[in-house]
Amino acid sequence: MTIKVCVGSSCHLKGSYDVIEAFKEVLRKYDVEDIVELQASFCLGHCARGVTVRCEDGEPVAQDPRVEICDDCFIIHDVNAQNAEELFANEIYPKLNLN
Repeated sequence: MTIKVCVGSSCHLKGSYDVIEAFKEVLRKYDVEDIVELQASFCLGHCARGVTVRCEDGEPVAQDPRVEICDDCFIIHDVNAQNAEELFANEIYPKLNLN
């Protein structure tokens, strides 16, 4: 799975660097650094709802109101360093099918 964190101007101002650092910690904590690729991405086109995170490979598990389902991915809006682990645990980790 690939997680892309928007680092466009608006998301940058809203703390995308902190979100990337939070996801790095979460990936280490859940021991999934070898199966989840974390990337920075220029504008994902959701400036009013940033920081935006695009997850490629499928649909989310839960129906969090911050999640938008696309054809080949899902996008999580309003991500910050404080909610990154919660969103990872609820929306991304179950999609890894590690059980």
